[in-house]
Amino acid sequence: MWFVIFAEDHENSLEGRKQARPAHIERLRALQNDGRLLVAGPCPAIAELDPGVLGFTGSVVIAEFDSQEEAEQWANDDPYWQAGVYKKATVKPFNAVLPN
Repeated sequence: MWFVIFAEDHENSLEGRKQARPAHIERLRALQNDGRLLVAGPCPAIAELDPGVLGFTGSVVIAEFDSQEEAEQWANDDPYWQAGVYKKATVKPFNAVLPN
């Protein structure tokens, strides 16, 4: 089943993001290579692709996992946690209806 992972950043998380980004992207690429990633990306602090020093407020990942527990464990193992970027993550089942 698909799951949405919405993670919220601590304020001033940009430097931590920069440090942990390669490991974060590597995990996402592994999901992509397994055909289990629908979409992933950051939420800019302003409506710009590059928010500059304002950074990001969080991240969204929609990926396929066998269970809620597996999705939560995957989310909790993200390098952004160890870098102090994330302060909270919400994991919910997701039913992809469109596009089909």
